[in-house]
Formats: sequence, C-alpha cells, structure tokens
Amino acid sequence: MIALSKSDHAAGCAFDSIAADYDHLFTNSKIGRAQRAVVWERAACIFPAGSHILELNCGTGEDAAFLAGKGIEVTACDASALMIDQARSRQAGNGAGSMNFHLLPSECLHELPFTEMFDGILSNFSGLNCIADLAPIAAQLAGRLKPNAPALLCLSTRFCVWEMLHYLLHGELHRAFRRCAGVSEARIGSTTFPVYYPTLNSLSRSFHPFFRIRSVIGIGICVPPSYMETWAIGNPRLFGLCEAVDSIVRTWPGIRVLGDHMLLHMERS
Repeated sequence: MIALSKSDHAAGCAFDSIAADYDHLFTNSKIGRAQRAVVWERAACIFPAGSHILELNCGTGEDAAFLAGKGIEVTACDASALMIDQARSRQAGNGAGSMNFHLLPSECLHELPFTEMFDGILSNFSGLNCIADLAPIAAQLAGRLKPNAPALLCLSTRFCVWEMLHYLLHGELHRAFRRCAGVSEARIGSTTFPVYYPTLNSLSRSFHPFFRIRSVIGIGICVPPSYMETWAIGNPRLFGLCEAVDSIVRTWPGIRVLGDHMLLHMERS
C-alpha cells in the first residue's frame, strides 16, 4: 500500500469534505444507480475476467468492487484521501483481495510505482473533467496500456439539456449555461476548483495519436442529473420512462453528447 500525499490538490480536498456522504448522495440514489448501470454494462463487455484494470478517480470504490466481482484485478487511484479511506473500508467489508487503492491524482500517474502494463483503463463520472489539459494524461495512460487495450472514460458533457431546462425554469440563467463556456468554477464545502467541459472533438484531439475512439454513449440524456433525486423519487413511472428512452437514444449521433455525461470507449493505438 502506498500513500502519496497530494494535500494541495483542490478537487481532492473538495471531495474529502463529502467522502463520508458520497454513497448516500449519489452511489445509492436512484439517479446514481441508473447512470452507473450504463457504465457497468459497457465495462462488463470490454473488460474480461482475469484482466488487470487501472481505475482513475475511483471515489469510494464502487466501480472497483463491481469489477472485482467479475474476476478482474483493479489498481485504483483517487486524489481524495478520505475517498480512498472509504474505498478501503468497502474493500475490508467485502473481503475483496483483488482491489488495491492508492492516493494519487490522475496528473501524477508517473508516480505509480509499478512497471507492469495494464489490460484496460476506467475513469468514471467526471474525474477527468477536473484536468485542464488531457493530452499529457493520454500520453501517460498510453505508456501503461498494452497495445489495443480499451479505455472506458466517462466525462461530463459541455451541453446538458436537462441542466439547461432545470435552471432556466428556476430563473437561474448563469447556472443554466455554466458548462457552455467550457470551464466553470465548482464549489464543494469551502473549496472551489475549476471544472472543464471538453467537446467530443477536443477529446479526440487530446487523446490522438495514442488512442482512437471506438464508440460514444450518452448517459443522463432523459435521466436527469443527480441533483434532481427528489424529482426522481417522486415520479417513479416518469423516471422509468426516462430510463427507457435513454436506452434507445443514447447512441444517436448529436443526441449522445447532450446528456449529463458521455461514455467514451477508446482503444490504445
């Protein structure tokens, strides 16, 4: 076990403040489960049992536990020390021996003290949106992956229709279009940090020539963002309809980048 202290990492410090409540706020919510199920379905298809996956921005370890349950070894990293503590507690409770958690921001992958090559990469739910320039990350990831290995990356989109409509209806014009400029300031607790919203084209450029995009899936096109959990609980039939529509339209070009997140399946060149 390693412990690389990154106390000056703004996003890591911010998520420290909600680590204890994160599973209640998102992981175990109706919206959180619905959005994560899409990622898990894809992950189960592209990461075979017996493979060794590097997970970035692992949070409380929910995805690592899922992969471990599929017979996959996971080396998981996060910039938040308290998120890593939560993940290790989950590991101890599940008795899973194929998960290894490390305090390490994605920007510092060169410090990961392993020389082995991984069979795939997973980054779920917007951790990479906290990085201004993804090109150096792409180069570092490429150096850790076997040829033709998959990378499954879930990022927040620049244009989320649900968010625009929600805040416009509440008269909050600035918040409705906060993503559209490509960067906005986020606040969690007393910590603020920038969040970046790349387009699909800019992501393709950032990861070229190390990766090629195999597919793109929209997440949360009709299923709303997580801050609308109260609405989801109060409208179960309508929420179920949103899930059903999402399952139909999530691969449609144009539509797939208008949800809360987009899920990119990339492949090492």
